[in-house]
Amino acid sequence: MTSTRKRPAPPLPQKEAGVRKMARTPPAAPTPPTKPKKAVIVPPPRPAATTPATISKATRIAAQLASLYPGTPPCPLDHESEVQLLVAVMLSAQTTDAKVNSVTPALFAAAPDAASLARLGAAGIEPHIKALGLAPTKARNVAATAEALVRRHGGRVPSSSWADLEALPGVGHKTASVVRAMAGAADAFPVDTHIHRLAGRWGLSNGSSVLTTEADLKAAFREVRADWGQLHVRLILFGREHCQARGHEVGKCAICSWAGPGKGGGGGW
Repeated sequence: MTSTRKRPAPPLPQKEAGVRKMARTPPAAPTPPTKPKKAVIVPPPRPAATTPATISKATRIAAQLASLYPGTPPCPLDHESEVQLLVAVMLSAQTTDAKVNSVTPALFAAAPDAASLARLGAAGIEPHIKALGLAPTKARNVAATAEALVRRHGGRVPSSSWADLEALPGVGHKTASVVRAMAGAADAFPVDTHIHRLAGRWGLSNGSSVLTTEADLKAAFREVRADWGQLHVRLILFGREHCQARGHEVGKCAICSWAGPGKGGGGGW
């Protein structure tokens, strides 16, 4: 008999150990580009600086300050010329006026004018002002400004021109504003940290920026525009002596007690 043997079935393919077949996922459709949204610029809130109530309040404040500081109040920075004033204001950045006044006598004794400051140079100026912050940078700026005054303006400060002042090395808008105000310019109202603080406390500005505060105070004190130069010094003195940043009691302040928002002084926030 012929024997019939069944052929063994071919072995099934073995899966590779540790490998699992994953179902292929079709690639996601590309996301269509979206148009960028236009930025919505929201202007800062503006105070009621042009309303009669706020102008009346500001005028009353100016009169009260004039009574407290009669005559022409002295500039907080010691100087004997416009060049020295310009240098002192440049040195006052991020430090106190008292500190500046402690170093400028020796500096101005060694170099009292633009020509001598230019000859002294940054290397000669820095030792006189090393007690101040940012002394190396300030020394370079003062030396460069002195050279520019000699070269462009005959050693004099161009206090009648905003553009010429702000073109000097290290001279920004605030420095130029102080120099112009002290020179009697009717369009300058310098704003320092004290004035910025008082304007907010008295509801004359929202205090969002120094430039905003400057514009607001010019509008609020429009009735006493001829007195802006002295007014800005009176504001500084009042802020230092009676309306400090810390430990201030509104009810005991001669102006905050009636001029602050909600105090019935009229206008403001």
